[in-house]
Amino acid sequence: MEKKELYKTVEGILFTMGDAVEPTRIAQALQIPLSQVTDCLEQMKRDYELQDRGMRIISLESAYQMCTSTDIYESLIKIARQPKKQVLTDVMLETLSIVAYKQPVTKAEVDKIRGVSSDHAISRLVEYDLIEELGRLDAPGRPMLFGTTEQFLRSFGVSSLDELPAMSPLQVEEFRQEASEEAAEMEVDI
Repeated sequence: MEKKELYKTVEGILFTMGDAVEPTRIAQALQIPLSQVTDCLEQMKRDYELQDRGMRIISLESAYQMCTSTDIYESLIKIARQPKKQVLTDVMLETLSIVAYKQPVTKAEVDKIRGVSSDHAISRLVEYDLIEELGRLDAPGRPMLFGTTEQFLRSFGVSSLDELPAMSPLQVEEFRQEASEEAAEMEVDI
């Protein structure tokens, strides 16, 4: 496939799919070498950046996605009216961070780390498409395993989980202490 034609085709695929697409899927569909697709995607990513266009090509884990350039959000909001903002409470952020760092993880494991039930937080995080069911643990009761989504990566501006900041042992201990205090407060309220 000619380079110009490939560029046009890959651009159309990313635009139409909306979600992130793995280069292997594109290579298989177009029946061309993976290296040709990867080179094209990286070139597109650079071109969009250099041309300061309203769209960007971003990489998420091992996939690529076309998205809106962040510097035009204000104009988009004026046109489309501000979408309902999803607010993450402290409990939801705590739960999300546990899932992000421990995935795949069961709800029971999250509850054990937090010291309290995480039912509501997990339900909301699934609803917000920040976490998803990854499967089931091969154990009695077959509990669901949860992990983060591509939306999580987009929302937090990272292209892979490797970019998440490393947690120090001191932070882990502080989180445990806070969870214990929260659990003690809930027992008193009951």
